[in-house]
Amino acid sequence: MGAGTESDGSSRSDEEWERFLRESVAGAADAPKEPSARARGVAKRLRAEPGREPEGWRSYTPARPKRRTGWYVVGMLASLVLLVVALAPGWIVDLLAGDDPDAPPLAAETARPTQAPPAEAAQRPTTDEPFRGSPAAGWASGAAGITVPKAGAVGWMSAAEVERALARSRDFLVASGLDRGVLRGERPEKAIALINPHQKDVQGLLKTAFRAPSEKNDPLLLFSRFQPSRTHLVGDVVKTRGRLTYREGERGALQVTADVTFVYPVTRADAGGDDEIVRTIVRRELVLSWDDPAKVITEPGTFSIVSYTYDMTNGGCGAPTGYFTPPFGADRRADEAGTEVDPYDRSAPVGRDESSGGECRRATRS
Repeated sequence: MGAGTESDGSSRSDEEWERFLRESVAGAADAPKEPSARARGVAKRLRAEPGREPEGWRSYTPARPKRRTGWYVVGMLASLVLLVVALAPGWIVDLLAGDDPDAPPLAAETARPTQAPPAEAAQRPTTDEPFRGSPAAGWASGAAGITVPKAGAVGWMSAAEVERALARSRDFLVASGLDRGVLRGERPEKAIALINPHQKDVQGLLKTAFRAPSEKNDPLLLFSRFQPSRTHLVGDVVKTRGRLTYREGERGALQVTADVTFVYPVTRADAGGDDEIVRTIVRRELVLSWDDPAKVITEPGTFSIVSYTYDMTNGGCGAPTGYFTPPFGADRRADEAGTEVDPYDRSAPVGRDESSGGECRRATRS
């Protein structure tokens, strides 16, 4: 068969060959085999024409390489971040652990920490951000900061009864340290209702503490109270961090230990344009006994108090009044003679007990 003819004996025009060559692009799945002599002749003629270059067999236009700018931009941004961290670490700390109410709090405390929280950038609290510049900025608010463990059967109580007792133990902490009325100086009736009315020593304290507070019988040993004519709470949030634990106590009782730190931002009642904010920080450890009524005289739904200890800073160092008396302005110098303590450090046991009286504690940071 001749090189310039088709299998059907017919011949193609020059225009048809030119169209065929244009449609045969490089890499096409249906690319033809080696063209005939006639096809090569047409291609040669087309190439010879000025300004004409057919897109024939084995011809292609190389793809223009893309500029890879993505990794360059990422590298530049990473360098800028490192530069900001090096030059302004305090700003980064404030950004990540600021006083944003929508920011996620720290993970719940399930065991005693091994060290104090890291130091914060020195920043003054404000009415909008009263916990600014303190570890409490990352703590949970109110009852959410008190971790309650999973309940199991203990002594005379089933797992379900232990769960109820743990919930009521936390209710006592809420009623004694977070109730807005109590914080404004009201009598803590809800909290008192959870205490065994047959426990004579504690009932004796409650009988005299609110009427004639003293070092021995001071309501602040169990309850947080501020005198509204002198001190106002800033905002509606009290930051907390702590946990409940439990074990079997004497005579098969359920013994619950509560170790919780409360942070109260306050200002003077007659501040006017003065926005000085002081944080009163109280850490309490209570040991509560949910006794078997078959062995101990008690009332349903109440517990006996085995012991109570607490640390307090920025709460006043004078004679007991039944209220915290945060120092403002020049009055803060009175705290300088007190024992130094980091009020946010929960790695050591609580230092003050009911027999230590009004020993003053000076905060290393507040």
